[in-house]
Amino acid sequence: MHSDLVLPLAQAYAEAHSTPEDPLLSAIAAHTREHHAHAHMVSGHLQGLFLTMVSRMLRPRRILEVGTFTGYSALCLAAGMPEDGILHTIECRPEDLALARSYFDQSPYGSRIRSHGGDAMEVIPGLQECWDLVFLDADKVNYIRYHEMVLPLLRPGGWMIADNVLFHGQVLEDPVKGRNAKAIDAYNRHVRDDARVEQVMLTIRDGLMLIRKKSELA
Repeated sequence: MHSDLVLPLAQAYAEAHSTPEDPLLSAIAAHTREHHAHAHMVSGHLQGLFLTMVSRMLRPRRILEVGTFTGYSALCLAAGMPEDGILHTIECRPEDLALARSYFDQSPYGSRIRSHGGDAMEVIPGLQECWDLVFLDADKVNYIRYHEMVLPLLRPGGWMIADNVLFHGQVLEDPVKGRNAKAIDAYNRHVRDDARVEQVMLTIRDGLMLIRKKSELA
């Protein structure tokens, strides 16, 4: 399956007619492209703007990001927090977390971003927060486990965004092959069948699942 799920001309046109990329975000993207073996993992201009727009609409006081990478998406999400907002981000690779932290410290949100190294399955329970918004962008084989761990900690009516739910188009194959693609396909079906949430899958970049935890009155 071809990795370009979005027509490149349409992508370029959309970027040209969207708010320009913030200079610090542009610097993160450029450095990641030039120096990181997995540069394709950076959120990028359009997805980053989408995350910022969602955050600005929701005004979340507590954000959890599972998978920091080089810090691009965390800064996009932080842009919508109110003054008393805090974003917690978790990354298992120390070198990526250190790079992300260096960018956080150059941003207006540095003092309100808490970066955590280690296994997210161990870190999350210790944070003891009620989340307004969660961004899931970590190891694909554990997406269902993260979903089940985080959903009870998400406030009623709160939101979760899961990245890479199209996984380079590999979930469209029949049969689905590959460990990560199978895990993402299983996650997508898990969310579809979860009566506690409602969701829409968006064909932005590598696929985003926008998930809302139903309120107690729903």
